Amino acid sequence: MTTITLDGYADVREAFRLRDLKQALYDEGGVVMADCLLVLHGEDHRVRRRVENRLFRRGTFRHWEREFLRDVVRDTLAPFAAEGRADLVELGYRTIMSLTALVAGVDRPTGGADEADALYRYAKKFSEGATLVHTTRDPETVRAEVRAALEEFDATFLRPSMARRRELLDRHAAGELSEQDLPRDVLTGLLRHQDELGVDHEILLRECAFYLQAGSHSTADAFTHSADEFFAWLRRDPAAAGKALDDPVLLQRCVHETLRLHPASPVARRRALAPAVLRGGTEIPEGAVVVLDIAAANRDPRVFERPDEFDPLREVPAGVPRWGHAFGGGMHACIGTELAGGVPEVDSAVVDGPVADGAAADGAEQEHERVLGTVTLMLSALLAAGARSDPQRPPRRDPNSSRDHFASYPVVFG
Repeated sequence: MTTITLDGYADVREAFRLRDLKQALYDEGGVVMADCLLVLHGEDHRVRRRVENRLFRRGTFRHWEREFLRDVVRDTLAPFAAEGRADLVELGYRTIMSLTALVAGVDRPTGGADEADALYRYAKKFSEGATLVHTTRDPETVRAEVRAALEEFDATFLRPSMARRRELLDRHAAGELSEQDLPRDVLTGLLRHQDELGVDHEILLRECAFYLQAGSHSTADAFTHSADEFFAWLRRDPAAAGKALDDPVLLQRCVHETLRLHPASPVARRRALAPAVLRGGTEIPEGAVVVLDIAAANRDPRVFERPDEFDPLREVPAGVPRWGHAFGGGMHACIGTELAGGVPEVDSAVVDGPVADGAAADGAEQEHERVLGTVTLMLSALLAAGARSDPQRPPRRDPNSSRDHFASYPVVFG
């Protein structure tokens, strides 16, 4: 089988937008990814995304940021700061679990720590299953563990959440509840359109598990890398980095620069359903596997000066997001781009986000207003609490993945 690797920024951008390149990165992770939005193609993908896009509107993100997320970040961080130490990997997961469960439609009846701990364990295991292509463990062992976790998650969280939403939808159909009384989450949307989408219980289970792991894993990972890069910047240039402590715009740029250097998925993989020729002359035959090297494209010196350097103050060309291709592009652009990364000061830079891919958004929501995003809020709260790297316990990379992940990142406060 022919394999073609694209590592230039322009080639990767063009390839993301080719409709005849089908998602192929998650074939190994089918135990949790089969029939999920991220792997669908063509009409199936268009219909599913149209349903789920209704949740991912800028007005919703803005509302969550103002009314919900800041309190979650503060309340999750408080006991760690009081104790004087934390592990950023754990802190990141715990902080984002509430929001991720809300987006997916997974209820937490008591809101207790035991439920958060359980969702944290499930999300980490689902993430391991989704990224099986990068595992250093025995794949069959991982698949068995993921299946067991899915069964537990289904019985403990998903089925009760489904039962509650079906009751609410029945009451809405009977005129007892208004549209505003219904939950705004992925599960509710899928249940409302279940017949139209042709999704059975197993697909509903995997889709909710996918949202639970994708949102928590990538956000927690970006949070840890952002803190690591900021600590290093503060040591190199304390005057410049110190300004970000009181400047949310600059702090958001720190996050975007981190995403460029450390994309959650360093590569994307597609399979060509038809032959294509890129503008630069690269020929892609039908059936070829196309590897989109996001990590390399995000360091393309033709687009980013000093590409390997962490520089939140850098200038980028018009139309190029500060995060490069970290959120993908085209039909599979990350549906939660603005939730995680926010809306930058140059609104037109979000050239490959959900709106560019057909997301519904009314005129009021298209008007520019900054949204800082989840990672920036988390990093801001962490730094305001006086966090710094633990001098006695250095961070550790994840030995079970070839991806750029931390297994542990201890910090102290004060």
